[in-house]
This record gives sequence, structure tokens and C-alpha cells, in this order.
Amino acid sequence: MADQYAHSGEDSRPTEIPAIRWEEPPEGPVLVLLDQTRLPAEEVELVCTDASALVEAIRSLAVRGAPLLGIAGAYGVALAAARGFDVDEAATVLAGARPTAVNLAGGVRRAQAAYRAEFAKSGDATAAATAALAAAQRLHREDAEASVRMAERGLALLDELLPAGGHRVLTHCNTGALVSGGEGTAFAVALAAHRAGRLRRLWVDETRPLLQGARLTAYEAARSGIAYTLLTDNAAGSLFAAGEVDAVLIGADRIAADGSVANKVGSYPLAVLARYHHVPFIVVAPVTTVDPDTPDGASIEVEQRPGHEVTEVVAPQVSVPGAEPGAGIPVAPLGTQAYNPAFDVTPPELVTAIVTEEGTVSPVTAEALAELCARSRQVSIG
Repeated sequence: MADQYAHSGEDSRPTEIPAIRWEEPPEGPVLVLLDQTRLPAEEVELVCTDASALVEAIRSLAVRGAPLLGIAGAYGVALAAARGFDVDEAATVLAGARPTAVNLAGGVRRAQAAYRAEFAKSGDATAAATAALAAAQRLHREDAEASVRMAERGLALLDELLPAGGHRVLTHCNTGALVSGGEGTAFAVALAAHRAGRLRRLWVDETRPLLQGARLTAYEAARSGIAYTLLTDNAAGSLFAAGEVDAVLIGADRIAADGSVANKVGSYPLAVLARYHHVPFIVVAPVTTVDPDTPDGASIEVEQRPGHEVTEVVAPQVSVPGAEPGAGIPVAPLGTQAYNPAFDVTPPELVTAIVTEEGTVSPVTAEALAELCARSRQVSIG
């Protein structure tokens, strides 16, 4: 198996990855993204000059992950405003770029509201664009701060549930600095455990069909000096059966009002395995991922991705006769239909705890989530 051994401690390499940044060159403001489709082979940046370019980057997964999508959406509105495009039109196309992640629409609305409020007050489009940018930058900072608090709360919960230490944690998809304004959500908890000398092993699900675990989480774990092991998704059951998993840590793209959690497809089977083997299943996500307007899991719209992501593999570094660089290499017969949901939904009864920057909910109930969200709103107003 692919295995990376590393020691714990304070001297690990920095994990700051410039997943997104705003720049203002002489020719006009731009949004610069680290193209996550090219990792880990190469670090290549995409430069977006308008909302349509950002929408394409979101749909192609060049930029992804719930918190980062919220930040990107806010910056996209600011970009449209700064360059003189129709802000409401840009907001509409950005908010609909990916339907499951609630943070995207939330970030868009936040910057759009700031733009509208300033324009209504001053009638100055330039001042309104500045207000939209300030809202996006504030959201970016808040997410970084939330990441720190989630890591602290998540590690405290791990230590409470597993007082013996030496945590062996299984994670799915990618939840580190590549999806956040800071060091991430679930991955940030694992990173905190590593820095405290209490992470024995990070089990990294490959995360098919697009391999975000193999390409991105392994990349971040290696950069951080974390001891990690990569496994195919269908090998997780044997790890549980062997008693090699102490806890599961995942992120979320939307959490319904009843505590149902939408996350990268493959998360629900892990929750079932964890319940059967009496292993804590912990969701780490900012409060902005909780959507009180979605009552339950059945109400979550699950994005359906193109079938070719399953029937083909993309190997941009491999030369294949008759195939363009970066083109898909067929792994199924021509005409094969594929079922390719981007997410699945885990019911609240399978979730041990939801960890947010504002508090931890356990057991997971609609009442506890509503109380958490109300407390968060009071903190924001204060």
C-alpha cells in the first residue's frame, strides 16, 4: 500500500497553501486560484477576470470545498462589481454553479448584500464594489479564524472520546487548506492532533472517482509531515474489522436542519461501518454549512456529475496514443452508463458529533443545531 511515515512534532513543513487570493494588477483586479485539478503533479494558478471564468473553475473543481466555495463566491461578486459587470446576474450564475454546497450561495449573497446596501446609500458603483470586496475579505478572514477554533474543539473531542491518545483517524475526500481560508475543517483537527503528538496514523480514503483523497489530502498530509496511509475506498471495511480505526473525521457541504449531513459520496458507508464497529463518526464544519432552510436529508439536492468521470480516468502526465494531453482514458466499454452522485447524505443518528467553531453538537438533534445557530447569530450581531 502507498504509505508515508513521518514523525510528530513542531518542525513539520508549513501547510499554508494559497488556494485563493485577490490581486489588483495595472490591467484590473483578478481572482487567482490554485488549480486543484492539476495537483499533486504541478502547482498551477488560474487567473479569473470575470464571474464566468470563476463559474467554470468551480464546475471543473479547480476550486472546491464548501468553505472555500463560499469565499470564492463572495470574491466573484466583488470581481463582477469591480470590473463593471451586472452584479445581480453574476451572483445568480455563481450561486447556481454547484447546488449542494450551501456555502457558495451564502458567500455570494453576503457580498451581493454589501454591494446593494452601499449602492442604495451612496449611488456610487465604485464605493459599492469596494463594499463587496470588503465583505469577501471579511468572510475570508472569518473562515481562517473558524478553522483554528474548529481544530481546537475537534482535538478536545478526540481526547475526550479517546483518552489513551495515539489516535488513528480515517478521513474521506479533502478538508484541509485547499478548501478553506485557514487550515481546513476535519483535516485541521488531524493536523492539530499531529502537532500535539497525539496522531498515530491518518488513514486517507482515495475518494473515487476523482481521487481528492489521493491527490489532495495525501498532498497536504505530506506537506505537513503527518504519518499517513492511502487506501482505496472499498478497503475501509477491512480496516474497521481489524480494529485499526479509532475515529472518522469528515467535512460537510451542507448540514440540514435535522442534522443530516451531505458530504462527498462514500461518507455514508463510512458512517454505517463506524456505527457497526462502535467508532466515533465526527463531522467538522463551520456554522455557515448548517442550512436551517433545508429541513432534512431528503430535501438536500445532490449534484449529479458527468458519467465520464467514472468511465474514464484523466492522466495528464501520461502520453497515450491517439489521446490529447489531459484527455480521458476509457476504463469501461464505449456507451457505458454511469451513476455519479457527487455527494451522499448521512442521517443524524449515525453522526456522533458535529464540531463547529461555535460549539460541538452531540447528540445531533434539530433542537441542538437550532440553538447553536441562534447562538452564532447572537455572537455575529454582538
